[in-house]
Amino acid sequence: TGGLHPMQEGEVFNTRYQVLHKLGCGTFATVWLCQDMRRKKQVAVKVLKSRDGFAETAQDEVAFLRCVSCMKKKDLAGENIVCLLDDFRMIGENGFHILLWGVLGPSIRCLMGSYTAQGLPLPFVKKSLQQVLAGLHFLHNCCHIIHADIKPENILLYGCSKRLQRLLMDTLNCNQRTEVRLKGAGGDLGNQLEESDLMSIEVKIADLGSACWTYKPFSKEIQTQPYRALEVLLGLDYGTPADIWSTACLAFEMATGECLFDPQPGKYFSKDDDHVARIIELLGRIPPKIVFSWNKSTKFFSRPGALLRLSRLFPRSLPGILADRHGWTPQEASAFAAFLLPALHYTPERRASAAQSLRHAWIAA
Repeated sequence: TGGLHPMQEGEVFNTRYQVLHKLGCGTFATVWLCQDMRRKKQVAVKVLKSRDGFAETAQDEVAFLRCVSCMKKKDLAGENIVCLLDDFRMIGENGFHILLWGVLGPSIRCLMGSYTAQGLPLPFVKKSLQQVLAGLHFLHNCCHIIHADIKPENILLYGCSKRLQRLLMDTLNCNQRTEVRLKGAGGDLGNQLEESDLMSIEVKIADLGSACWTYKPFSKEIQTQPYRALEVLLGLDYGTPADIWSTACLAFEMATGECLFDPQPGKYFSKDDDHVARIIELLGRIPPKIVFSWNKSTKFFSRPGALLRLSRLFPRSLPGILADRHGWTPQEASAFAAFLLPALHYTPERRASAAQSLRHAWIAA
């Protein structure tokens, strides 16, 4: 009771949706590929755990997705968000709530995992980020929604042509039982895609299961660790700028194949301690006025600028990392760093918005 419904291949929901196979799973739900027997097309089905808290989460997610569906009629940027087709609650062994989407392709994470260790081609990175930022601008300004979990796994690929969508789906179908590597009949997904194919792929923001309204945050604990904004890490009230911080982390990872921040716990310090330290190493000392305005400041700092459990820091610069570790030219590194740094401003109110990031010379070029 309260757990996941024991799904079976061949099972039919609502006398209409037949289960083909599992696409993936998370903490709160599993996702399955199903055949819509009425419309003769495939759909993605998200089956949430049945405990009361998860049922409430499902209702919240439905509310966000309905808001997106309503507002996208007024703004084409809504096309950059996944579209809810149907939702219903069923009484089964555990009781469960079901959400349905049109089938997209694998995630950016899968593409990154199979394409190259040195990151994705920059033209594709720029195009994808334009769509992610346009989607966030739509969520923030039209829908008043904070996504709260921007990361590669939640950015899904979509083929504009039937051939490309079939290639993405075949790759996804061949690999439904693995988490990151995507192997198709002809090898890795990246090796099957011509550069022209890659530039034809669109991306959509998925999974509003962690989202909240801008005027009604649900939780202090949001975002996956490497993409967690500093204000969230330190317990400050957060808003839409938290999504922009995550997007900057996403951009760096797509372009280099490496996490911007990948904190690890040590014998005498936590993962959060290491995360704060890595942020300071990259972005500089946090101003005292900001440090001690935050609820958890005494958990990390003994005094302004001095970390409690980590004393040796190794300052580094974004252009330096890009040039030394990833072989970028000084000009390329400086241009990309100029795009990222405003999205990583310590003060959320001064952080670049989605619209401002879209206008930046690096991404517009």
